[in-house]
Amino acid sequence: MAEAKTHEEMQAPMTELEVTIVKGSAQDTLEVRRGGGAAVAFNFPKKGPIPHDFVHLAVEEALGFKGGFWGMLAEGVAPDDIQEVAKAGGHASASRAQIPTPEIVELIQAERVVECFEADFWGAPADAETFRSVAAAGCAHSFVPCPALSDDVIASVRERIASFAKNWMAAPAGARFELRWRN
Repeated sequence: MAEAKTHEEMQAPMTELEVTIVKGSAQDTLEVRRGGGAAVAFNFPKKGPIPHDFVHLAVEEALGFKGGFWGMLAEGVAPDDIQEVAKAGGHASASRAQIPTPEIVELIQAERVVECFEADFWGAPADAETFRSVAAAGCAHSFVPCPALSDDVIASVRERIASFAKNWMAAPAGARFELRWRN
């Protein structure tokens, strides 16, 4: 397991990631390349109509997060170790949450906001104020402050998710989606 990064390390400039999401039938594959180096690939189960990790990408970029899932990957944390980093930081699961260490606050904030955008996409979108109140409740339950979710941020993430979803859902298994994560 990788050691948890300090808050200062998480605030350092990030490396741009080349991201490929390969659509599968039962599970999808995520390929991540950092700074032109070797790619790290891992499979992840389908959790809904679009990849959960894509929603993380859209949310974390829009919010400027450096310490979320994608920021940790950019820092070299192995995908399988991110859950262990969260546990070590005091957040084993939402049901057993405790006040987290600073280095995992954005990781938890991202997860709570991603859950809101997924629910928003899967059902009827809520007005911005309701969206913010649901996100704030999720963050409060996890002992982290809710990030600023302006109307513009909510609209831009919704638009990015909708655009990606249109292409993703129309694509056959084996389709490759080339993205970049910058922050």
